[in-house]
Amino acid sequence: APAMSRSECSIALTGSGGAGAITAGELLLRLAGRQGGIGLMRPSFGPQIRGGEAASLLRVSTTPVGCLNDAYNVFLALDWRNADRFGEEIPLGAESLVLHDPAAGPAPEAIVASGAQLQELPLKALAGNLEGGRPNMIALGALAALIGLDRASGKTLIEAHFAAKGSAIVEASTVAFDAGFTLIETADDPKLATAWRIAWDGEAAGSDERWSLSGNEGCGLGALRGGIRFAAAYPITPASDMLEWLAPRLEQLGGCLLQAEDELASINMVTGASFGGVPAMTATSGPGLSLMLEGMGLAVASETPALVVNVMRGGPSTGIPTKSEQADLDQALHGLHGDAPHLVLGALDHADCVLTTEWATRLAEQLQTVAVVLSDQNLAQSRVLTAAPEYTLPALAGRVEATASDAYERYALTESGVSPMARPGTPGCMYTADGLEHAASGQPSTAAAVHAAQLDKRERKITEHDYGNFWAEVRDYPAGSAPALALLTWGSTTGAVREAAERLAAKGRAVRVIALRLLAPAQPAALAGALACIYEVLEIEKSHSRQFHRYLRAHYDFDQPLDVLARPGPILFTPGEIVTHIEQETRS
Repeated sequence: APAMSRSECSIALTGSGGAGAITAGELLLRLAGRQGGIGLMRPSFGPQIRGGEAASLLRVSTTPVGCLNDAYNVFLALDWRNADRFGEEIPLGAESLVLHDPAAGPAPEAIVASGAQLQELPLKALAGNLEGGRPNMIALGALAALIGLDRASGKTLIEAHFAAKGSAIVEASTVAFDAGFTLIETADDPKLATAWRIAWDGEAAGSDERWSLSGNEGCGLGALRGGIRFAAAYPITPASDMLEWLAPRLEQLGGCLLQAEDELASINMVTGASFGGVPAMTATSGPGLSLMLEGMGLAVASETPALVVNVMRGGPSTGIPTKSEQADLDQALHGLHGDAPHLVLGALDHADCVLTTEWATRLAEQLQTVAVVLSDQNLAQSRVLTAAPEYTLPALAGRVEATASDAYERYALTESGVSPMARPGTPGCMYTADGLEHAASGQPSTAAAVHAAQLDKRERKITEHDYGNFWAEVRDYPAGSAPALALLTWGSTTGAVREAAERLAAKGRAVRVIALRLLAPAQPAALAGALACIYEVLEIEKSHSRQFHRYLRAHYDFDQPLDVLARPGPILFTPGEIVTHIEQETRS
């Protein structure tokens, strides 16, 4: 494990489903934020509705963090039920501290074999002595004391969090928190010494402006900022949280969310709403996206704007619905039958979910096409404390609407490829709207020349649009240096790649990170410019078949050697793993 630092601490809190490990983790993150801290919390659980394994994986710090660390400083087990299922997700070492309840039995062999320091905490016994005592609230108090958080702030937070549940729950929870805090504060065991405490800044300046944001919330907010006012979707893990967040907020903005009977219905409702003039979206995951592909093709052929947010998970089939992967890329890029050009974008981090989804919504409206935004379980269901997203999108014209005309052609062959789109009922602007190939008027046609012209039109408006600098995020570490190595990635792996670059820069090796935000259409000229003067490229992705690598090789030319670091879920990349790979390749 890395040397323990007074500036940050990585904590794993585990228990069986329903034991409250997730709730305690969320409250610990919020409490750190109240004391000027920054952090990230990723829930980890199995596919069971209740009774399986659950864990809160946290990294709290006094400086911004974008991913979990290489190993955990503190591991608190509420119980050992199914704890072995986490396996490699919670790496421990000789300098790690494991807090466990003796009532739960001895620590599993894998924990003992890690060499971590073991320390008993009588959570169940202490809870039994308190009216309504909950071990997870005792654990919360113990962890808060261990890393130097404020007792009074913790109790205030608990009172606010449980207020709706009634005074009895509030009282029991605050008493349990207080008991756990005292348990650590009065302990004389050297394993619980002050070395674990973080040097918090207190109520740091600007802390009120920080956001607590999940990736699903970020995508939902970006959609609203982009103008979405109708959503239709069928619940699916891990996208359902986004729908729950959107429902009341759409209503507040005069829109609505409708739960469809299935994914086929939802994409058709989105296309219908958009055809009627209302910007519309759906959110799903891999199996749902498979069902939507034909409907998405209808939107492409009819040139109807539609936003589809796909929150990726492990596959195929039901796969690993509660773990993260980047293996829906092929489906998002190539799943539609026929030549069906559309937009595919990938959000890079929690705050970028806002930017990417808003940009995708506005692009779909202007270019009258389908925009697929790819997120994943790692982004969607984890939470960060972060600065409010700040960005300025390029000016986009929005939907080009037709006005009353006696010579209206819905699919007129314009220079840009974008034709005026009439709202139903506009005088003089009636046309046939279906999925058949059509002439400029909208009338169905099987003529080869007409088909080729419409194919060119739909492709031209996508490929010839100027996407500006938002196609990717390009950063040099350290800034202003002349790097010879580029790390090329996309999606949620970006956080670990950025930190790996920071560590390499600290060792004297300059690195450029290129994280693609716009995946389709490809931007070969832009990437070639970003790779100028670069001698080596390492591409990093989370897929077994190296889908991103194959896509890059198909659409981009590389003058440099292109190495690949790829693997499937559920184990996320860590910065240390990436650094080790690079250093080993250099030595070889």
